[in-house]
Amino acid sequence: MAERFRGYLPVVIDVETAGFNAKTDALLEIAAVTLTMDEQGYLIVDQSFVAEVTPFEGANLEQAALDFTGIDPFSPEREAISELEALELIFKPIRKAVKAHGCKRAILVGHNASFDQGFVNEAAARSDIKRNPFHPFSSFDTATLAGLAYGQTVLAKACDVAGIPFDGKQAHSALYDTEKTAELFCGIINRWKDLGGWDIVLDLQEHD
Repeated sequence: MAERFRGYLPVVIDVETAGFNAKTDALLEIAAVTLTMDEQGYLIVDQSFVAEVTPFEGANLEQAALDFTGIDPFSPEREAISELEALELIFKPIRKAVKAHGCKRAILVGHNASFDQGFVNEAAARSDIKRNPFHPFSSFDTATLAGLAYGQTVLAKACDVAGIPFDGKQAHSALYDTEKTAELFCGIINRWKDLGGWDIVLDLQEHD
């Protein structure tokens, strides 16, 4: 795994938020899926983690965003925790996975990854977390990769072309979207391997 992505461990992230501005709008849910590699070198889903998040003090809550996700930020049924607690809940197993795979850092995988990365970075900064396991700005964007591999950039449509079942009723749940994004990412990476792309790269490296 460490050799496949230049020492980085891909970790799929999805967030649900109360708007589009990572600096001002509340982070409401965060989910992560770690990946591993089987004996044949195929990328597979490993573990999933999710946390409901309490809006930080002074956070903006856009009603249109809440209507879209269906999240009531202050519902007692959410069992929400602070940003600090949520990020540590997510980051701790990611750090363990990075170490277990001999990687130097995690790299965020997301569908429109810059959006998720922005909210993760801002929440980590607000929480004064010094050991953010993710690369601060590099990421893998499955919207771009799916556009290349399947001609689709919308998650549901890309999954459909890729033969991955997608339930629209469960969409916009951080955990569901993260798991589907993870399946999509693995499918694209593994398809490239089946087409001979990764083996060609290895052969070229061996002959350099």
